[in-house]
Amino acid sequence: MAIVQLTISALPAHVRTARLMATAVARRAGVSESTLDEIRLAVGEACSRAVEAHRTHCPEQPIQLELSDSSGPTGPGGPTGPDRINGSSPDRFEVVVSDRAPAKETGTPVFNGFDSGAHAYLGESVSSGGFGGLSPDVGLAVILGLADEVSIEPSENGTVVRMSWPLAKGGAGDSSPPGLG
Repeated sequence: MAIVQLTISALPAHVRTARLMATAVARRAGVSESTLDEIRLAVGEACSRAVEAHRTHCPEQPIQLELSDSSGPTGPGGPTGPDRINGSSPDRFEVVVSDRAPAKETGTPVFNGFDSGAHAYLGESVSSGGFGGLSPDVGLAVILGLADEVSIEPSENGTVVRMSWPLAKGGAGDSSPPGLG
């Protein structure tokens, strides 16, 4: 199992860095080329939401990203350990975006009925209007549409957004053109 951890400041300019890193790690892990745009967009939405929340509540705190694939050997707990999304299969690329801004759980669960097991509490906006006058909840809805499996876990200590996609058949590195691996 390969794991890449990235810590970014709560600045909009760092969202692009997170998207580029996620795309590069996903390509190296063996995600199909057709899925890379979905990963880029979903990571951008998750990081933008986290940056906006941090800028409002805790601008000095960093945002954590963890990018991992489960194609290789795993550590304790195996491929179905507690850190796996919904007991997903071991051939997955996973992105976890963790922020430290307090979540507002005033809404009711809206996304409980999805097969992906996604759940989100959509309530008050993190700030007045969010990006471009839209609620940050719109970004969460976009993530649900882009990622294969999603888990959104709000708490008073922050929100953890877990997203995963299947690796291409054959494992890591199969999606890169010859000579570029």
